[in-house]
Amino acid sequence: MTDAPMTAPAATTTAGEVLSRYLNEQAGLFLRALPQAVGEAGARPGVLPSLNSPTGSAGTGELLRAVRRIGGALHTFGAAFEPSWAQESRTELRWLLNLLAQEPAYLRRSTRLLAALDTLSSTGSTAPLGSAGESTGPGMLAGHQGAPKARALLDRQLTLARTRAHSLVLQDLRSSRLHALADRMTLLVGETPLVAAAAGQSCELLLPQAAAAFGALGQAVQLLPLQRAAMAYQGDALHRLGVVPAAPVPAQGRPAAAGDADGALAADDAPWHRTRILVKRARYALEVCGRPSTELDGLDQVLDRHQEAADAAVTVATAARTPRITPATAYVLGVVHADQRLEVEAARYAFGRQWPTLPQHGWHEWASA
Repeated sequence: MTDAPMTAPAATTTAGEVLSRYLNEQAGLFLRALPQAVGEAGARPGVLPSLNSPTGSAGTGELLRAVRRIGGALHTFGAAFEPSWAQESRTELRWLLNLLAQEPAYLRRSTRLLAALDTLSSTGSTAPLGSAGESTGPGMLAGHQGAPKARALLDRQLTLARTRAHSLVLQDLRSSRLHALADRMTLLVGETPLVAAAAGQSCELLLPQAAAAFGALGQAVQLLPLQRAAMAYQGDALHRLGVVPAAPVPAQGRPAAAGDADGALAADDAPWHRTRILVKRARYALEVCGRPSTELDGLDQVLDRHQEAADAAVTVATAARTPRITPATAYVLGVVHADQRLEVEAARYAFGRQWPTLPQHGWHEWASA
């Protein structure tokens, strides 16, 4: 980013022209990617590409990127659009995003967890995740009798979840709802439903709304426990969770439900997930205004890793509560869960190292004006 996060577009450019140009482009990308994404969904389960995959030409990835950018623009610059149209469009785009993102998420989670388990159970000849030919010592779970069963359990459960998500995609992609959304995007390519105020100068409408997006991001970061995340590889992080409502005392001395621990972790992760959404909205606001977002791109990637690791830890915790698994299998799953929570803490540490440099680029001055 430059010293200022964005500069006002040309004085003769209206806000409506800037927004229409951006949304027309994104709607065109949506319509071009849709047929390929539908074709991918019709293939066997597991072929939908990862959203963070380097193969950005894949139809599903391109479609999801367009959906997120259109939805982000409608949220940040909502005052420029006809209210009911904008709200309906955001609702439908969110539906499609949640639908198409499920199967790639399960695929990424499977890759992450199985690779982590393989590394932990490595005998030390060659590290699966290391550089080519890198020699290492044995992993913590090397030779453990529960490792193969834990791997098979995770693989089976994630494959089943991915197959179910795939079936849901196939069902909904044949629905009239998707056709209605495609029609909506077709109309958006030609004309954007703007209110009269969008005819004003772009700097008068776009900059304050973009500033609000950055202001919301700054406020969210202030609520993060960055002081707690200031140390790398903090193994005691789970002993210092954020304050959560106290769980009721179990009746008749029974042990607390496992969901209590899950709720504490979910409450601890929630502000970070919220910040991830706000980083994306700030990125898209910069795109609308034609400015680079290098620092925000880096933060976005870090918070994506944070969510991936947090979701993977939830998956392992769920697998560990599978009825009738052996203690050895449960132990291995516990080690993998701890490994993923350390990945969560590593991502928070990386965010805390990157964030302090961002406000120095000047956005805080007009975001708080």
